[in-house]
Amino acid sequence: MSNQKPFLSLKKTFFYNFFPSKVEEETCKLNNTAHVVTRELIEIRDIYPLPKIDLNNPWQIKKKITRDEVIVGKLVIPFSDTFEYILRYWTLDAAKSLENGCDVLVDMWDVTEENIIEKYQGESIFLRKLHNDDFYLSCRKLFNSRKLNVGDEIGIYWDPRSSSLMSKLLS
Repeated sequence: MSNQKPFLSLKKTFFYNFFPSKVEEETCKLNNTAHVVTRELIEIRDIYPLPKIDLNNPWQIKKKITRDEVIVGKLVIPFSDTFEYILRYWTLDAAKSLENGCDVLVDMWDVTEENIIEKYQGESIFLRKLHNDDFYLSCRKLFNSRKLNVGDEIGIYWDPRSSSLMSKLLS
């Protein structure tokens, strides 16, 4: 048992196709067009284990709320944070759906007050990809019930045990 390597996690990443196949090359020549580099979301074994979630301070994504986010009721989550702390726990099909521009419904728990936990779910809570490869979390209900304002700091993490986002107003 001591000789076994620890389980390696799966990580989502992009595979870029820089070189056209022979058929693609001939099609480009025939149509007098340039080859377009494509990318595909794939899953690879990561050499590092999954990021550990410290249950005393689990907020892997911390975000100061901006004016635009308050107006539209959507939190922008950077590309790198989404890939590292959320999509890592998703299936490849769910991650591809998000990457292809679909709204992906998620459940979200607000645990700001430990004795009054509120669950948000349904069509109004979803993740979607932005044109710049960042993502946004549509959560107008959270903005309204917590009365979130510019400069408030919110913490978020994906809880793999409940397959949902956890959020907390930090300040």
